[in-house]
Amino acid sequence: MKNLFKRPLWFLQQIILSLTYCTLHDVSFFKLIHLKFHEFGFHARLLDGLDAMGFSKATPIQEQAIPVILKKKDLIACAQTGTGKTAAYVLPILHNIVSKQSGQLNTVIIAPTRELAQQIDQQIEGFSYFLGVSSIPIYGGGDGAIWDQQKRAMEGGVDIIIATPGRLIAQMAMGTIKFDQVEHLVLDEADRMLDMGFYDDIIRIIKQLPQQRQTLLFSATMPPKIRALANKILNKPEEINIAISKPAEGILQQAYVVFNEQKEKLIDSLLKDKTFNSVIIFASTKENVKKLDRNLHKLGIQSKSIHSDLEQIEREHILREFKNKQLNVLIGTDVLSRGIDVEGIDLVINYDVPPDPEDYIHRIGRTARAATTGTAITFINDLDQRKFFRIESLIGKEVPKMPLPAELGAGPAYTPEVKRESTGKRGGGKKNFKRKPFRGKKGGKPSQSN
Repeated sequence: MKNLFKRPLWFLQQIILSLTYCTLHDVSFFKLIHLKFHEFGFHARLLDGLDAMGFSKATPIQEQAIPVILKKKDLIACAQTGTGKTAAYVLPILHNIVSKQSGQLNTVIIAPTRELAQQIDQQIEGFSYFLGVSSIPIYGGGDGAIWDQQKRAMEGGVDIIIATPGRLIAQMAMGTIKFDQVEHLVLDEADRMLDMGFYDDIIRIIKQLPQQRQTLLFSATMPPKIRALANKILNKPEEINIAISKPAEGILQQAYVVFNEQKEKLIDSLLKDKTFNSVIIFASTKENVKKLDRNLHKLGIQSKSIHSDLEQIEREHILREFKNKQLNVLIGTDVLSRGIDVEGIDLVINYDVPPDPEDYIHRIGRTARAATTGTAITFINDLDQRKFFRIESLIGKEVPKMPLPAELGAGPAYTPEVKRESTGKRGGGKKNFKRKPFRGKKGGKPSQSN
């Protein structure tokens, strides 16, 4: 409480924001504010870091996961992006580390992409500002200097490493990492790692860790392959499920049914609305990302694209510009949907309908994070109508189809029930249409627990 009186204006702003959120979402204000971080019994210096970052109340995943982790139990947690899952495991781990200060490697966090590894490391740096806890991200794609920096950090001693699987195995081969004092293993976005083919790498890493450890598995979906992995590496885990496969309530979802040649002109029309100051545009392929970036520049839209052809230092520079609001429009593929954590994104545009309905959840989850609001707009061409129909089935609601601006002319009709996704041609009406059940990724069926 002592810090509240030092920042009365900030505290009043939080009250006003909370009341506004409750009004928009029909939530009891007293229900919203009673979950304070000091109730978890965290170390005083950790609470100072939370206060400095403006963290006051826990999200649902934090409320449920933190007590389990503090009790040293294994955990399998299913929560969508933007729910605060990183803090849900980082905070209790930091509390445990600062209570010991052993100076040895204590925690291994494995993430699917370098962007997510960097994001987690940045959050750890913020939370541990007053703790003296050290961390380093370990990922590929950099130059020799980054490799040497990672190697020196391993040799000098670090409390937490956040690593992509391939680069961690490379460091293991160099003999620079000692796992004998590791107490915590975290697998973040485990479903994504398995989709990217990292199963064997994960198992190889785990075999080098002490058997007596706490293992925390976080995943946005829970298909059978994640269940199998959990059964293999977790010991009598607790399980938490938070709003799986549902977009955040604060996202205004809209769609436009368009021909391909109308898409770029529609973006130009949408961005003329000065309401949107921070925009992410998702395209399904690297080639589409680069082409769209070139064409938007011809329309006078100052955008930048991020893709695997860029050097790591270039990608980091673009992301930093976007986070600092020096860049308003960022274009990327689905890798970006999981690897960026930026507050205040007003608009997400799906230039292409994502091939997997779960990826739609991750894309639009870049906006309306935590208690904020945002807009997500999807362009649906003739070939993508069946894909979008599956998305609507997954989220359990129909997304409003907005009328195109008059200057763009008419678009195609939205008739997904008579579309054949493989060819994009019309069938002979409903009597010839045979609905294909959605199998998800590699055969998994969608449900509340997937």
